Amino acid sequence: MTSVLITRAEPDASEFAAECRLRGLDPVISPVMRIEIEKTEPDLSDVGALAFTSVNGVRAFAANSPERSLPVFAVGPVTAAAATAAGFQQIGVAGGDVHTLTNHIAAESALLGKAILHIAGADRAGDLVAMLGERSVAARRQTLYHAKAEDMLSAEAVAALKGEPGLWVTLFSPRTATLFLALAEKAGLTSQLAQARALCLSAAVAQAASAVIWGETVVASDLTAQGMLETITGGGPRA
Repeated sequence: MTSVLITRAEPDASEFAAECRLRGLDPVISPVMRIEIEKTEPDLSDVGALAFTSVNGVRAFAANSPERSLPVFAVGPVTAAAATAAGFQQIGVAGGDVHTLTNHIAAESALLGKAILHIAGADRAGDLVAMLGERSVAARRQTLYHAKAEDMLSAEAVAALKGEPGLWVTLFSPRTATLFLALAEKAGLTSQLAQARALCLSAAVAQAASAVIWGETVVASDLTAQGMLETITGGGPRA
């Protein structure tokens, strides 16, 4: 049975594990971070649209505000799906990283006439607000969650990395990739990654994962969790 190491934070880790089992895969869960949502009402004064660069940003906003009528700009399909599930209806989808999101917002922002509010975590891959400012787009940021790094990989993850050549390691964000590599190094397992396969949600994630040598690095073609699963089971393109 093909094993899949899942590094996502909960509840996404368990949800992805359930999908793996439905496809006959053997999931090994080891989140590299945990999400803590602040209890703070978003400041929506003079805001024309929301920008989300992660699923957790969507969750943090939804937990703190009933507002769902504002247009949303999502960094990629996974975040867009979370916004749809939260009840937003007008959703623009970028290409999976902060650069494509900046371009997408800049192309549309003139229609809004107000500022973009980026709902973010304390740690970010790229400064969306600064990049929008360079494009003369009014934007500000509000931090509504913190992604706290875990101290170590799970015992099951360590065993899988040591004993399963060809293990798939799923990486859903650049920060997840960076944290995973740090925990692998802490466990003395960096060399073991040369026999594992990094499955990355986007090219930006693959770039973050490239700090070490992998047996193979694969990017999901359609930037979704389902696309990652199809890649593992042979139903999706590999790169």
